[in-house]
Amino acid sequence: MKRIILIIVLFFAAIAISPILIGEKGYILIALGNITIESTVITATMMLVALFIVLVISLKVLRGGINLSLGTWNKFAFASQRRALRNLKKGIAAYILGDNQQAEHLLVKSAEPSQFEQIAYLLAASAADKQGLTSNTKHYLAQLEENQESLKDVGLESVLVTIQLLVNNEEYDKARALIDRHHKHIGHDDRLLAQEITLSLIEKRFSYAVEQLVAARKSKVIANETIESWEFTAFYGVFNEQIQQYNNEALNAYWNNLSRKIKQREQVVFAYCQVLAAHQINQPLSKILLPVIKKGANEKLLKQMRILPLSAADELIQAVQKHLHHDQQNAKWLSCLAHLAASSKQWPMAEKAFNSLVQLSGEQYDRVDLITFAKVLEEQNELPKAIEVLNKLVAA
Repeated sequence: MKRIILIIVLFFAAIAISPILIGEKGYILIALGNITIESTVITATMMLVALFIVLVISLKVLRGGINLSLGTWNKFAFASQRRALRNLKKGIAAYILGDNQQAEHLLVKSAEPSQFEQIAYLLAASAADKQGLTSNTKHYLAQLEENQESLKDVGLESVLVTIQLLVNNEEYDKARALIDRHHKHIGHDDRLLAQEITLSLIEKRFSYAVEQLVAARKSKVIANETIESWEFTAFYGVFNEQIQQYNNEALNAYWNNLSRKIKQREQVVFAYCQVLAAHQINQPLSKILLPVIKKGANEKLLKQMRILPLSAADELIQAVQKHLHHDQQNAKWLSCLAHLAASSKQWPMAEKAFNSLVQLSGEQYDRVDLITFAKVLEEQNELPKAIEVLNKLVAA
């Protein structure tokens, strides 16, 4: 810019000097109606140069003023958005630190002005859920529903959190609609598969849940304990449906049609035994439990057996007594005998077995043993002893 000005000045200087050098000043005559303006070339040139310089300076000043005005306007116009972004950042930090009350307040406050409504309302809903504020959580979830964005924009993780919050607050229909909307991702994301199984069990779609367990078993993400829990609930539901909707034969046929591998799984076996015991179908039940007792290797199933509502346990009791004949101080078999006797209402036998169990060194009993022992004593009107046992339960 400086170079251009310098060239122009030199150009007009040359024009001004040239008449002097040739001895002629030169004249300019401008006529506007009755008005005439007469000047020399030198004077006109100097005035034009001066006018040009003033014009350049004016443009620079004006442009600086415009920049200043835009900066000032921008500062005031976006002040609320910047404040909202600060609140959003503080809210996220409060959420991470576990200050859910403060997090909820800041996140809701920042939602609309910050233009990050999806993440703000999602975290606010989670913070409210952790505080047990159901109405607040549902309100924020409703806001999310109104401002739905594509999966590409929000990511599957946001969908997973939303589904979990809906399930936590018993909004099962909305959770189902959201899962179905993204159903094609179930085969590619085990987290969504887990939510599908969880919701299906709540909806009592037990047969469908059993089918989905095949894929869950192949997952490297879902914990085995979680799968076992689903497995028990799903198969218990299916077994119950068979006997309630059809009959004992249908239940037996369903069990027989299961693969050998499935019938060896502890949770499936226990679910089947629970249904058989609840409906007093004793012969198939003994057929399953008797080998378990005789072998005595499956500690987990033996412990689970203690809570079965058995109505006919004589054959099982005899099998346990054979073990105790070889080892009368065995805590596992004393506990098993005591519970089997209590299930079949053989109270004296149960009391004797429990007394032997609690007298063993090292407190080889647990809460289940103490609760049943207290019940046995209560049934025989031995209330002081029952209270004594319950005191051990409280102290444990």
